Amino acid sequence: MMKVKIFDFEHDEDLEEAINEFIDGKNVVDIKYQIAMMYDGREQVFSYSAMILYD
Repeated sequence: MMKVKIFDFEHDEDLEEAINEFIDGKNVVDIKYQIAMMYDGREQVFSYSAMILYD
């Protein structure tokens, strides 16, 4: 049965580390990746997210 895991981090390095730890030993079917940016009036805020499909 296919499963889904979703990650969301403010820093790309944190997302990369979490994905690498999670996929170790798993049968990954696909990874979808997205970056979003917003400005809250004081600073830019980034959101690095990924959805992993795995068996």
